[in-house]
Amino acid sequence: MKKVLLIPDSFKGTMSSAEICDIMERAILENYKDIDIVKIPVADGGEGSVDAFLAAMGGEKVKIKVKGPFFNEIDSFYGIIEGGKTAVIEMAAASGLPLVEGKANPSKTTTYGVGQLMEDALNKGCKKIIMGLGGSSTNDAGCGAAAALGVKFYDKDGKEFIPTGGTLKDVFRIDKSNINPLLKNVEIITMCDIDNPLYGENGAAYIFGPQKGADENMVKELDAGLRHIAGVIEKDMGEKIAGQKGAGAAGGMGAGMVAFFGSKLQMGIETVLDTVKFDELLSDADLVITGEGKIDHQSIRGKVVIGIAKRSKEKNVPLVAIVGDIGNGIDKAYELGVSGIFSINRVAVPYKEAKLRAKEDLYLTVDNLMKFLKRLGI
Repeated sequence: MKKVLLIPDSFKGTMSSAEICDIMERAILENYKDIDIVKIPVADGGEGSVDAFLAAMGGEKVKIKVKGPFFNEIDSFYGIIEGGKTAVIEMAAASGLPLVEGKANPSKTTTYGVGQLMEDALNKGCKKIIMGLGGSSTNDAGCGAAAALGVKFYDKDGKEFIPTGGTLKDVFRIDKSNINPLLKNVEIITMCDIDNPLYGENGAAYIFGPQKGADENMVKELDAGLRHIAGVIEKDMGEKIAGQKGAGAAGGMGAGMVAFFGSKLQMGIETVLDTVKFDELLSDADLVITGEGKIDHQSIRGKVVIGIAKRSKEKNVPLVAIVGDIGNGIDKAYELGVSGIFSINRVAVPYKEAKLRAKEDLYLTVDNLMKFLKRLGI
């Protein structure tokens, strides 16, 4: 065996993707001294996405001050990769839930700082922006970010303001004519792994509002605001975004990225694979090792493991999934390109105990797999 690609998702609450890559590498090198190991930590768009891309590709972490969720000044950041051509932004860095700890209120929070991160990347000459959605404290349909980049919002009296979740209902007119001209020649990809519509019982407010601090009454008000802004966007901008899959992501930020910036919504793993040029890396690979905390029937919908497996299958490269738990309904995974699935749970213990030994168990599982492959002469 000459080359292995390591591309696991994190084991949520246990190990980061980068940690998993390092542990796997250690176990492989214990058995194969002369081998090319390529580590690709996976980012899903939420917290840690910038660090994951930088770990996988190198680049620069840019630190700047922006407006936080309550328009307060905060320290934030984004990443620049591919020699300065591409910016990676996680909206959680400016509008994330940890930034409103103890004060969560999605009727008052804003994505304005996210727009400022985008603006800084534009000013630095980036020609592509990868936006990660996830972990947001907001419900403003991306209006704050749009305002930071020159989109103007007016109430019925003609007064300009920056909408938040609670004031979307007050938007009477939208004027996009002064949007930052640097956006014109920039490709924007938004990492979005959910398919919720903008509003309704499966929309942003009802599904995600409560975890951001919204009570039952506020959820109804937020949902009404999203319905209203969708109508104004359609009237003034000709964009029908309400029913688009992913429109309800991150408090409607999915809809805003499409409507205001012409972004494409794309599964996070597809964005990662395209950005790191995974298909090229596969061309001379002997094995791909991926993984996630648990694989079950929901995994078959096409997130990390299956997204990678499909591409590996196209190149006829075997893929092994190392996971925490194995659930029911995974048979189709083998049809989609997974060669083998192994759980790191070597001893039948409760999760609280398994979590404490997860790193050692991961190492031992990969070590065991390598010993087996070596014995076969692979």
